[in-house]
Amino acid sequence: MKALVLAEKPSVARELARVLGCTQKTKSYIEGPKYVVTWALSHLVTLAEPEDYDAKFKTWNLEDLPILPPRMELKVIKETSPQFKAIAQLAKRNDLNEIIIATDAGREGELVARWIMELIKWRKPFRRLWISSQTDKAIKEGFANLKAGSQYNSLYQSAVCRAEADWFIGLNVTRALTSKYNAQLAAGRVQTPTLAMLINREKEIKNFKPVEYRLVEADFGSFRGTWRSPGTQESRIFDLPKAEVIREKVQGQTGKVTQLKTTQKTEAPPLPYDLTELQRDANKRYGFSAKQTSTVLQKLYEQHKMVTYPRTDSRYLSADIVPTFKGRLSSAAVGPYAALINPLMRKPLTLSVRAVDDSKVTDHHAIIPTEQYVNLNALTAEERRLYDLIVRRFIALFYPVYRYDETTLVVEVAKEPFHAAGKVIKESGWKEVYGKEQSGQQDPDEGSPETENLESHQLLPDLIVGHMAGVKKCEARNLFTKPPAHYTEATLLTFMEKFKLGTPATRADIIEKLLSTDTIERQGVRNHLIPTGKGLQLIELVAAELRSPELTAKWEQELENISKGKGNMEKFLLSIRQQTTEMVREVKNSATEYKPHNLTHSKCPECDNVLSEVKNKKGKMLVCINRECTYRRSAEKQLSNKRCPQCRKKMEINTGKAGKYAQCRSCNVIEMLDDNSGGRIVKKEAQQLIRQYSDNKELGSNLGDLLKAAMEKQK
Repeated sequence: MKALVLAEKPSVARELARVLGCTQKTKSYIEGPKYVVTWALSHLVTLAEPEDYDAKFKTWNLEDLPILPPRMELKVIKETSPQFKAIAQLAKRNDLNEIIIATDAGREGELVARWIMELIKWRKPFRRLWISSQTDKAIKEGFANLKAGSQYNSLYQSAVCRAEADWFIGLNVTRALTSKYNAQLAAGRVQTPTLAMLINREKEIKNFKPVEYRLVEADFGSFRGTWRSPGTQESRIFDLPKAEVIREKVQGQTGKVTQLKTTQKTEAPPLPYDLTELQRDANKRYGFSAKQTSTVLQKLYEQHKMVTYPRTDSRYLSADIVPTFKGRLSSAAVGPYAALINPLMRKPLTLSVRAVDDSKVTDHHAIIPTEQYVNLNALTAEERRLYDLIVRRFIALFYPVYRYDETTLVVEVAKEPFHAAGKVIKESGWKEVYGKEQSGQQDPDEGSPETENLESHQLLPDLIVGHMAGVKKCEARNLFTKPPAHYTEATLLTFMEKFKLGTPATRADIIEKLLSTDTIERQGVRNHLIPTGKGLQLIELVAAELRSPELTAKWEQELENISKGKGNMEKFLLSIRQQTTEMVREVKNSATEYKPHNLTHSKCPECDNVLSEVKNKKGKMLVCINRECTYRRSAEKQLSNKRCPQCRKKMEINTGKAGKYAQCRSCNVIEMLDDNSGGRIVKKEAQQLIRQYSDNKELGSNLGDLLKAAMEKQK
């Protein structure tokens, strides 16, 4: 008897088949002595669409909402149905006595396999392959220690709840908004509160009123100090005349060191990466989008097998992999990492931070290098950068803590206190792994304190209490309070994580969905995420409850509880149905108006409605606002040689159902063009021009000859 192994992707299936000794390849599976390995092409099965329940739902009508089928049905995705049929045929083979689920080891991977099993009516035993890397060693160990399939029933229930909740809320609210306002308006369980966060930040920025203040700083020759209020320790002085009084009071005076304290401090290396932390770092350092990081990381995991499972939300390691640390370091000891790793290999490995903690590991441990041979030359520039972040973070775990002495002092000048601070590095420790680069630096967009003490990193001379220090120069710097910073993907991911908006595996897709629906856009050098006019209006149209990050966080917590066997699936879905009904009711009863922000002066040549300008990967497009009309074209001007008969301006080339036509944007005059003319002089026009100019004595026959030649060339 053999086992049917169900992988999620063909590439993973091929690797599993190779390790399992399966060599007989077919179009839809690979067979060997003990296993038949097949694949799901990501998703083969999905929740049925509204029109699958009733044909009337093909047309979006507000009166038909909410759509809440009593029992959710599944259907095979049409585009990948041949592969599903192949798996269904395999399931009928009498020599296959079990399925081994080898899809991604997570919530969504479990859903992929279980839905397929449900539609092929699998009733035989099934087991689960649960591994954290794609190396040969990990695969062999995983198949030697397969888990009982029932062990992941709660995880499957959580996945079903997530899928059905997104269907109920996303589909119904999106249809309600789109039907009522006759515009493409999308809402969702996670994307809407994420949009609300961006809009709230935008409002804070626009409503912010800068306030002027001053910092009084004194130059003592060998170091600098900043005045602070004796009571509040606040250095900002909003009473501007007071700042000038202090400056004049201490200018040219001599002060005395009244307080001096040196503290020995240590800083442990940062914990290994989870997906969200890695996406943040890649965005701050290299400008990678969250989606870009996920895509590149998946290649490092699946194709190169150089890192462990990427979609983890844990930054800790499990005790069972401690014996593998030396092998992982040894494999990574190439290129720039050899000089960092070789000294570690000469002595017993010790961790300088509590990174090993089974109680804090969820489905998967943190992202670290595997024991796979490392060939840096085989990586793209993006892959190198991401691997560099992961491997250095892992190496740093085995380096000593960073040690330094921090000295703080107060100099009193004319009874006014000036504070200074400085540090002396005693042991670089793990910072050596990063060289001059400082790990864990604050993102400027996270908002560094306005009163940042520029002297905090200065080198202080040897001082004692009672030391006299003369003021060489004193100045009052004029500054203004700053508004909150716009979100970048790095800072937005931080807040999504804080409010449990989505999971590490889905947050990148949520951001991309907001961008693709034209509700937010990237702006500036740092790619700040800014709400569009559409997004600003959309948030006012949805139910207030759906905008709340707290509600989404509550849902995510319930899903997590269900995955751990502590929640109630039926109770959760009943609540979602009730909330969906209420959210649709709010849209129906709303008196708020929606005014498209991106309308143009161009008319649709097919239905005469106005065209709106939208952005996509190909650039700007003009799209008909009528949802029933499919007309769209590039917004970039394509001018023909044809002139408008009314205003004589060059006409634009467009394409409609009847073929190419020339249109004047000023007069909206439309004239059809010959097929494939592209605005060139057509035959009839050329003959007219030849007759017009051939007999012109002043021009001579040159123009006529040229036109005749042009006509011959076109033939």
